[in-house]
Amino acid sequence: MMERCGIVLAGGTGSRLYPVTVSLSKQLLPIHDKPMIYYPISILMLANIRDILLISTPRDIGLFERLLGDGSQFGLHFSYAVQPYPNGLAEAYLIGEKFLNGRPSCLVLGDNLLYGHSLSATLNKAAQKKHGATIFGYHVSNPSAYGVVEFDQSMKVVSIEEKPAQPKSSFAVPGIYFYDGRASIFASQLKPSARGELEITDLNKKYLEEGSLEVELLGRGIAWLDTGTHDLLYDASLFVKTIEQRQGLKIGCLEEIAYHKGWIGPQELRSQIEKMGNSTYSTYLRHLLEAPRSAV
Repeated sequence: MMERCGIVLAGGTGSRLYPVTVSLSKQLLPIHDKPMIYYPISILMLANIRDILLISTPRDIGLFERLLGDGSQFGLHFSYAVQPYPNGLAEAYLIGEKFLNGRPSCLVLGDNLLYGHSLSATLNKAAQKKHGATIFGYHVSNPSAYGVVEFDQSMKVVSIEEKPAQPKSSFAVPGIYFYDGRASIFASQLKPSARGELEITDLNKKYLEEGSLEVELLGRGIAWLDTGTHDLLYDASLFVKTIEQRQGLKIGCLEEIAYHKGWIGPQELRSQIEKMGNSTYSTYLRHLLEAPRSAV
């Protein structure tokens, strides 16, 4: 089986966060002590995905390249592509077709933050699936605001609806999707929706129609945070700050994940420490050198 690759979609205008995002990508805004984009990248790393395509706008793509480079400092390999207009999430599979080259993949949205003890195991279970697609279900109090998944006792998906007036379940679909190597083929068959976009829900329905779409539930021990409004952005930062200060461990620290997985060594970590200057982030990385490596 070909190695699974990743796509991070960090496009859009971020208009709900204006004026903050008038001149800067939403996904470059800070969530406490790290750029927002670090958190979805960390999700891919926890799923042992190292070859990643980052898609953004013509205005912002250069800023992501400046921030992340070729990815080698994290034991990763980054490629970059442009989405000229916000034509829908599923367009990522048309833009990234050559990068994918028929490989299985994981698409994660650039504003998704997931955290929890069992997250790595859940992601790796989905990553091991060879055929079909896996989406996730997260219990929410207001499912009408999200894409909603309905499923049977065997975790086979029965239906997916986008912001339904009368939801068939209380499980929303977070912005992380695992697909086999046919995702670009299915995406090329989609028609624009009423709002003129290639919808990720329609791509998921392609797998649903053939009976190969499954759902993994994210339990109470996993937090999924949205960052779509000013209040939610603040809440996400406060969540990360609270956990990090309480535990003394960071969420979404790319160097830490790479170091503990053995993707980078002490020399690469020291290089990152030097780049971070006198920040508290560099102090944290320095402590990693003094402690034994552990699983992430």
